[in-house]
Amino acid sequence: MLKEIDLQMKIGNKTIGGDNPCFIIAELSANHNGDLEVAIETIRAAKRTGADAIKLQTYTPDTLTIDCDKDYFKIDGGTLWDGKSLHELYGEAYTPWEWHKKLFEVAEEEGLICFSSPFDFTAVDFLESLNVPAYKIASFEIQDIPLIEYAASKGKPIIMSTGIAEEEDINLAVETCKKVGNTDIILLKCTSSYPAPLDLANLNTIPDLKNRFGVEVGFSDHTYGSLAPTIAVTLGARIIEKHFILDKSVGGPDADFSLDVTEFTEMVSKVRDTEKLLGKVSYDISEKVKKNRKFARSLFVVEDVKKGDILTKENIRSIRPGYGLHPKYYNKILGKKFISNIERGEPLTLEMIEGL
Repeated sequence: MLKEIDLQMKIGNKTIGGDNPCFIIAELSANHNGDLEVAIETIRAAKRTGADAIKLQTYTPDTLTIDCDKDYFKIDGGTLWDGKSLHELYGEAYTPWEWHKKLFEVAEEEGLICFSSPFDFTAVDFLESLNVPAYKIASFEIQDIPLIEYAASKGKPIIMSTGIAEEEDINLAVETCKKVGNTDIILLKCTSSYPAPLDLANLNTIPDLKNRFGVEVGFSDHTYGSLAPTIAVTLGARIIEKHFILDKSVGGPDADFSLDVTEFTEMVSKVRDTEKLLGKVSYDISEKVKKNRKFARSLFVVEDVKKGDILTKENIRSIRPGYGLHPKYYNKILGKKFISNIERGEPLTLEMIEGL
């Protein structure tokens, strides 16, 4: 059983958690391919897909790593980027800081919430100057406790991906936020593989994260397509984050596992349809369904009978439609007498039966 805790929080004008709609984040990442106009149009397109938010990444190659030729800094893990140095990759992928203000303004024009992942203290300070409504801690930064502490100290909701984290890493990150008085925490189940294979998604971890750590949960997805995010919603994900690209022909480091406009729109539609299907716990029936109860079973007279005849299994039956007596009376009324003549095909009522 999940803990019955009110975990709702506000990010911009959206309430996250509870019965509120899933918060859908379009991750811009490197999908601007170094072109400000592409970044702007990507934000405008994200709005058209039905996304709630656009997320940036705030770093420079030098705030993430150093420019060094040693093997430590070479990518060699079966990724799309093998052969590059970290500094080289981040130089291709980063979003220039001088773009941020403009991108935030465009998002606001479009009615999208805009926030970012900081990767060092200077990025947090810079984002504070832009009045971000939340901070996202990337999977590979979940062990950067000083960064988490600094971001959490700003009093904004903290969203943390758990892609490389073991349980003790997650616990330490959550406790770090709480230590500075920040309990607006969301953990995103994530698989830090690009793209992520389906058999490593382990989506059943989503409800366990909520129960184990007592925080709101979501899913940051690197699989192909939109199946995984849709299933994640059925397991309690209240945030879905997915890489978004204007057009895969633009290219770039993250293009391969990003969704384009058509695909992202389809994902949003599937998530919203899934939410409708899940609904809420309810044993009430709608007015439309109530009208259809007339097609349910009820007790009918199925042979012509006369006053004084005995009610038997032959002359009354539980059949469709539902205009007669409830079938729960069946055994109780067998052996009783009719008080008047009744034609075959009439709904049985208590008033037709002697002594009832």
